Amino acid sequence: MSRPSRPVLLTGASGALGRMLTRALGAKGWTLRLTDIAPFPDQIPDGASFEAADLVDRDAVLRLAEGCGTILHFGGVSVERPFDEVVGPNIGGLYTVYEAARRNRARVLFASSNHTIGFHERATTIDSESPFRPDGYYGASKVWGEMMGQLYWHKHGVESVLVRIGSSFPKPIDARMLATWLSYGDLARLCERAVVAETTGCAVIWGTSRNSRMTWWTGDDRDRIGWEPQDSADDFIVELAGATSGDPFVERYQGGAYVALDRSA
Repeated sequence: MSRPSRPVLLTGASGALGRMLTRALGAKGWTLRLTDIAPFPDQIPDGASFEAADLVDRDAVLRLAEGCGTILHFGGVSVERPFDEVVGPNIGGLYTVYEAARRNRARVLFASSNHTIGFHERATTIDSESPFRPDGYYGASKVWGEMMGQLYWHKHGVESVLVRIGSSFPKPIDARMLATWLSYGDLARLCERAVVAETTGCAVIWGTSRNSRMTWWTGDDRDRIGWEPQDSADDFIVELAGATSGDPFVERYQGGAYVALDRSA
C-alpha cells in the first residue's frame, strides 16, 4: 500500500487508540503529526513529530493541520462525562478540525461511536441511515460530529470517513463485545484505507471486526474505501458468553452500560 503524499495529522495521539495507530502507521514510514493535550508517553517513530495542544486552541490546531492531506480525529472526551466537560473539545474542537480540513483540502476520519445509536434495542437490526438515538452527552457529541461531516461534505466538498467504533480493545472483555469488538489490527487497516482510498465522499462505517454475533448493524459504506475486517471475537464466545451486566435495562439496548448512566427512574 502506498504512502500518503502529504502528512497525516493524528489528534488524540496519547490515548490508547492514538498510541496504537502511531505504532502501526509509523512502522509504515508515514509522515505523522501527533497531537494531544497530554504528553506522548511512547517513543516517537521516525518521520513523526509531537506537539501538545488543546483542541479548543484554534490557532494551534490550524497550524498543526497546515499542509496535511488527512486528519485522523481521535481527540476529545472519549467516555460519558458531564455536558460542560464534553462541549469544549467535542463540539468546539470538532469545528476547528473541520475548518482545518476545509482550509487544507484535507480528508477527515472522524472517530464516531456506537453511542450515537445506543438507545436502539438489541432485538433490532439497523443500518447506517437509521435514526440517531444517542445514549448520553458523549454520544450526542458524536452525532454532532457526524452532522458536521455531512455539512462540510455538502457545502465545502470536504471528504469524511465517519467510523462508528463499537468497542476497540486488545481483546473483548464481556458478552456485549462479542458483537461490538473492533480489533486494533482491523482499526489500523481501516484507517490506512481511509487515508489512501481514491475517494470517499462522506462515508459511514460500522467499526466492528468480523464477529458472527454482530446482528445489530448492517449496510454501511465500507466498499468505498475497500475495507473488510479480518479479525473476530468468535474465539472468545465460550469464555465470555455469560459475562453480562445482569441489568435487564442495560441488556435491552445496543449502547450497553451508557444507557443507564444518570438515568432517571
